[in-house]
Amino acid sequence: MAFLLSLIFGVGPMLAYAAALYWIDRYEKEPLGLLAGCFLWGATIAAGWSFVLNTLVGISVFLLTESDLAVALSTGSLSAPVVEEISKALALLILFMVFRPELDTPLDGIVYGGIVGLGFAATENTLYIFSGFQKSGYSGLLAVAFIRVVMIGFQHAFYTAFTGLGFALARLHPHRTLQILAPLAGLAMAIAAHALHNTLATLLPGAGLITFGTLVDWAGWLAMLGIILWALWRERSWIRRYLDPEVRAGVLSASQYRIALSPARREVAALRALATGQALPTRRFYQLCAKLAWKKHQASRLGPDAGRSAAIDALRRDLAALSAQLKRA
Repeated sequence: MAFLLSLIFGVGPMLAYAAALYWIDRYEKEPLGLLAGCFLWGATIAAGWSFVLNTLVGISVFLLTESDLAVALSTGSLSAPVVEEISKALALLILFMVFRPELDTPLDGIVYGGIVGLGFAATENTLYIFSGFQKSGYSGLLAVAFIRVVMIGFQHAFYTAFTGLGFALARLHPHRTLQILAPLAGLAMAIAAHALHNTLATLLPGAGLITFGTLVDWAGWLAMLGIILWALWRERSWIRRYLDPEVRAGVLSASQYRIALSPARREVAALRALATGQALPTRRFYQLCAKLAWKKHQASRLGPDAGRSAAIDALRRDLAALSAQLKRA
């Protein structure tokens, strides 16, 4: 029963946080299959590999020093941030190499990185929460669950979002050097933030960690929220800039353009389409509107080529077909 509760408290809230990240991506949702794959990578491959390596480092340091503090600092401040963030980053590297067309905006990188981190946290939380039960019974289980879910619930998502943002910026940059440096800079930020949190958790006493450590954590999360709001603003500005010519060209109507600009109007349009059974095509239509804006932005940043031009033409054809379908309904 205790392990089942640990699993529920460990995994359930992380899935809820993942759903919140999915909701934040307002204009063009990422494929659920890819998001599920990222979550599972974090929960299985990244978490398993990190557990093995961190355990080996801890055993080695203890054999050399026989110091619990040295073990805590070496694993928490050095080994865990590097091993865990690289393990999670591998999922984003695969995404970048194999599914690059899905990495269209900075927000996409944040979402994918956050989802990988939440998968990792689901496994780690389960183990920590069950460890709390083993030490102090159900009171320990609930105490650790509160810490892991409420106080630091976004921690791993926060770290790995930096790496995802780095890959997304690399995807959108025309210069080869910055395409290499951006993911490395994002990974370095993830490792640094992770190491800072773990070091504070090791060195500060209980009350100090609750006050100062929590203040530092939440300040970081608020900074990431600011980056997310900036990314959303950028997406809206791209829709305004790149879809306005599509209205003049007759690809979109003025009404469709106004709806495409507003997530709230898009939701209202989809709800109204329920009456005619066209809610899903309506959602897809406005998803494609955003996709068209992203592709046109990429063409302006990276230069037009056969692939990007073909993708833009295909999106216009799909939008025309869907628009005709929605008008007939």
